[in-house]
Amino acid sequence: MLGYATISNLASPLDLSGSHTTTTTMSISSALTLTPAEVAVALVEQAVAKHNTRLDKTFFKAVLAGVMLSFGGLLDLIISGGSPGLTTSNPGIVKVLGGLVFPVGLVMIVLQGFDLLTSNLMTFPMAALKRAIPWWGVPLNWIVVFFGNLVGSLFFAAILSKYDGLMVADPYASYVRSFAITKAITPAWYQILLRGIGCNWLVCIAVWQGMGAKETLSKIIAIWFPVWVFVACGFDHVIANMFSLPLSIMLHSELTTDLYIRKSLIAALIGNIIGGLFVGLPAVYFYLDDWHAGGMRDAEEARLERKDSGPSDSEKSA
Repeated sequence: MLGYATISNLASPLDLSGSHTTTTTMSISSALTLTPAEVAVALVEQAVAKHNTRLDKTFFKAVLAGVMLSFGGLLDLIISGGSPGLTTSNPGIVKVLGGLVFPVGLVMIVLQGFDLLTSNLMTFPMAALKRAIPWWGVPLNWIVVFFGNLVGSLFFAAILSKYDGLMVADPYASYVRSFAITKAITPAWYQILLRGIGCNWLVCIAVWQGMGAKETLSKIIAIWFPVWVFVACGFDHVIANMFSLPLSIMLHSELTTDLYIRKSLIAALIGNIIGGLFVGLPAVYFYLDDWHAGGMRDAEEARLERKDSGPSDSEKSA
């Protein structure tokens, strides 16, 4: 439907050999992780695959991503909101504990192959810069995924957090209402934007590290720690906020829908875009300078010798 470059036209992360030989003796298939150059190529391939996916599938994958992320957000609120005494005496510990459980949402998204806006803020500009996808594919995907994530997050907030009764009683309800004040009302607009930058810088590092791992447990660990850091530090994730802040509005906090959109959503979104570019643009500069839609050509850090001459697994699946 949206075909431009296809996966078969791209260099597989398992097919990065150039015309030069190196002293590398370990084949990529036997390595436990991908090199940074291989990760960069894999992320571009992923963006191309998403670009070529039908929009209805992209939208519903984004809806489910919003739901998955909200599962982690709900657990964070339950731990943080259910510990008022600890919050009073040791607020830092509560932040660390809440941050510890939140990453489960991103892990589920990555392992199931769903679409989260914040990672696409990194990968789609990378693919567009290397002309693997057309420039209009970037805003098109961002818009579809944004609204899909929004639908999933609002569904979770209304159905699985409010109407099922989990968050309507104290101490949880009062915590959610106070959370909206400290998250979206008290900070200045520029502060939310700066927190958005820090947030997606870490989230995209988590996605980068997860892409570099080849087996499930390593992916989980690689994703977990950067996300833990962003939540514990209090940075702003535009999609995570689509669950917690609308939930506070549903529970009659001081935050209004208009104020949420003007002050929190827009600022966090712009910050997340910048944060994603802080990971994606250096990756293009460092690792994809010699990359073309037909593959890697003598890339300095991607010359890897393959032991077998057969097609890679990704080539077979393509």
